[in-house]
Amino acid sequence: MSTSGKIAVAGVVAAVVLFWTVGFWAGLLVLIGAPVAAYLLLDSSQRRRLRGISRKQIGR
Repeated sequence: MSTSGKIAVAGVVAAVVLFWTVGFWAGLLVLIGAPVAAYLLLDSSQRRRLRGISRKQIGR
């Protein structure tokens, strides 16, 4: 299994456990809020590099 596949499976397992323990809406808030907070903590140069990598992966 590829690394991205393992990350996807771990994310699904974490979501199921989180939804089961704290409820759907609180779990959804954590699952959406954590990546957004991590993105906002990046410097502008790091955000630019991240956007550039994403564009290269989708063939732009």
